[in-house]
Amino acid sequence: MNTFLNPEDILDKLELRSDMLVADFGCGSGGFTIPLAREVEDGLVYGLDIQGEPLSALKGRILLENIKNIKIIKTNLENPKGSTLPAESVDMVLIPNVLFQIENKSAIILEALRILKNSGKLVIIDWLTRVSQGPAEGRISKEDVIGLAKDQGLNFEKEFDTGRYHYGIVFSRG
Repeated sequence: MNTFLNPEDILDKLELRSDMLVADFGCGSGGFTIPLAREVEDGLVYGLDIQGEPLSALKGRILLENIKNIKIIKTNLENPKGSTLPAESVDMVLIPNVLFQIENKSAIILEALRILKNSGKLVIIDWLTRVSQGPAEGRISKEDVIGLAKDQGLNFEKEFDTGRYHYGIVFSRG
């Protein structure tokens, strides 16, 4: 669990409905995936990541906690149609602490846009550029994220508090 972020507090700010379909891009071992699954108990959470080891840990947690509404997908989200999900199929895409790790930041935003339903939301959480904690390289400012998302046709909705080390931004499609 990431000690810098509190997934439950963050999810409380996202207007989740119990029947939503949500994709967690770069889900790792499930820091957001498990709390998301509890929030959308009548929906489904897709946990997507390129790394097998964290996904294996997530699979173990799902079995241990008897969670039935998570589907794990091992994939490279920087590839075209990388999520493998159908176009316009999810209500929300969450990209927590992922953009700083990848080269092609616009590709992952494009993939999120592709799979979002017309009224869908994209939520991006990443490291503030001005804090000393966290990764030394790869950070992207919230202003640059807003610019990238707007360039792809997404609408800025709001910024929300995630704590001292990260920013949170919500975009809408359509």
